[in-house]
Amino acid sequence: MRRSISRPALFLVLGLASSMTPAQAAPPADAPTAAAEPRWHKGNLHTHSLWSDGDDYPEMIVDWYARRGYQFLALSDHNTIGQGEKWLSVAAADKRAGHPGFDRYLKTFGEAWIETRTEGGDRQVRLKPLSEYRTLFEQPGRFLLIQGEEITDRFESKPIHMNATNLLELIKPQGGRSVPEVMANNLAAIEEQSKRLGRPILGHLNHPNFGYGITAEELAIVTKERFFEIYNGHPDVHQQGDEHHADLDRMWDVINTLRIADLDAAPVYGLGTDDSHHYFDGSSSPGRGWVMVRARFLTPESIINAIAAGDFYASSGVTLNDVRFDAESKTLSLEIEPQGDAAYTTRFIGTPQGYDRSRKPVQEKDGKPLAVTQRYSEDVGKVLATVEGLKAEYKLTGDELYVRAVVTANQAPANPSFPGQMAQAWTQPVGWQGRLASDVDAAAPATK
Repeated sequence: MRRSISRPALFLVLGLASSMTPAQAAPPADAPTAAAEPRWHKGNLHTHSLWSDGDDYPEMIVDWYARRGYQFLALSDHNTIGQGEKWLSVAAADKRAGHPGFDRYLKTFGEAWIETRTEGGDRQVRLKPLSEYRTLFEQPGRFLLIQGEEITDRFESKPIHMNATNLLELIKPQGGRSVPEVMANNLAAIEEQSKRLGRPILGHLNHPNFGYGITAEELAIVTKERFFEIYNGHPDVHQQGDEHHADLDRMWDVINTLRIADLDAAPVYGLGTDDSHHYFDGSSSPGRGWVMVRARFLTPESIINAIAAGDFYASSGVTLNDVRFDAESKTLSLEIEPQGDAAYTTRFIGTPQGYDRSRKPVQEKDGKPLAVTQRYSEDVGKVLATVEGLKAEYKLTGDELYVRAVVTANQAPANPSFPGQMAQAWTQPVGWQGRLASDVDAAAPATK
């Protein structure tokens, strides 16, 4: 066996607080944190590498995002968190990519960083864990890596995938006797680790229309799940649904209407993600979906807390300079950052309090009902107002269960995931606070 290893120096910050007096340990009055104002941070929470079924090395993927203006990233491989030692055949990795990916990796990071060995005539490369490669990229206030995992579960033939962001320990798929029970069990495992380790861990449901595994009604009743992907850049997640299955925007409105009106529960918030697997010329490529999070600090805690408060929006290509809900005036307003000669349309969407509650199952040609999201009246997710231009606002009347905004450009995004796609941005539902009788731990979006 031939093994060549050279590792870069690791820089350790030595904590000296234990030897300081309280006065010495306290930050000065003009510390940079004292006047920190909330600002927008761009990030992606759903990404895959060679640690599972992605086709490129973690460092190459992180480098791609860091060079393109992202401030945070989570690599979320299937049922693994990229810890420990893992060796991979160079030939097998190149075959998966359909390109000489190792040569590109070697050219970018060099022999001093990359570790190889030969076993039985097969050249192998050691995949770096997050604990090693994060030292190459992280910069305070500029770029952050957060540990993630895609908990890849199922019920019977239905795929149920959930991301956990900022976890420390692997969470195995929990299983269950129904789709909602599988979701609830995996959420419980996330919550258990979060409480036991004393750290915020964000759990969100991935691509509900992938394999058409989850209906709106099933997600609605799992009220502890507060986040799902309103946009996922993988081309196989059925963003638009089909003749029998609701599209994701329709599902979002059904979920939130059922929760607020019938279940006395807080709505679900919508994330945008890449779900990237292919970094050469494959179908699931990076740069398609992301979140913009308004937070004071670029730390996992600050980012996750802002998401939990609903102070973020999802995007597939539209950037908002600002989005705010003024609870006192009951006004949702936003301002769009212009891009070239694109024109923008903002639709304010919500469900009236006295909405038509009629619904009916979707049936096959023989009349047999299908196990899919049911058909609801046009009152559910009704377009309340349409505004053209770079600024838009909607003043709630008090009759709405909630209101959210969708901004659509008249141009396609740079890297569309389905034919006819237009660049969009989705804000979070507002105006529902105060409608719930139960004591729900769900803060309103920031208004200042």
